[in-house]
Amino acid sequence: MSGTVGVGPRYDGGVGGTGGAGGDGQGFGGGRGDGAGDDAEALLRARLRRADEEIETPPGLWDRIKEPDVRPAPALAPLPRRRPYVVALAVAAAVAAVALGVWWLVRPGPVTLQPAGPPPTVKITVYNSEKACRAGRSLECALRLARDPRTTYAARDNAAGRVWHGDDLSARCVVTDGRMVRDEAGITSTRWYLVISGQGVQGWLPGVRTRNTREVPVCPTGV
Repeated sequence: MSGTVGVGPRYDGGVGGTGGAGGDGQGFGGGRGDGAGDDAEALLRARLRRADEEIETPPGLWDRIKEPDVRPAPALAPLPRRRPYVVALAVAAAVAAVALGVWWLVRPGPVTLQPAGPPPTVKITVYNSEKACRAGRSLECALRLARDPRTTYAARDNAAGRVWHGDDLSARCVVTDGRMVRDEAGITSTRWYLVISGQGVQGWLPGVRTRNTREVPVCPTGV
């Protein structure tokens, strides 16, 4: 009996140290817990220290860290120099573009081309100095239109048509150096008018066969 009783308290004390049932057991159990924690911490620190000592630093690492890698900047290749005529062409192209833009903005509206019409003419009236021929239209009172103002007026082949006193003609131009002609009243003139009659006949009328007071343009050379 006494042996059984003696074992029981030691077992209970161990349980009390672990579970914390008795006062003595709590103190004993607490002492064992603190000692085990310190041993584990010391063991962990020893392992970490040993692992740290076993790590080897690569050769030259500290030198590379202390000395920065300073490399010279790459040299820039010089830009090619532009030739003067290239610059001049570029400037000319820019000016042309600006001029074209300005013209586009201020360009005139659409231009309608008119068909070329007959040249302008001046109206002149035939005048016959013979009073007896001013009323009739007989062949005896007809006045000749010449083909050439510098040829004899009465020549057989120098007749282009006939007109009478009072006829309105369209004068295109006048020459001042034609053959001189004298009318029945003694008036002379070297002026000849290139005219078109009402029937569409074109010829030269002597200046003495009209009393024109309107300005007629001079004929161009070669007419």
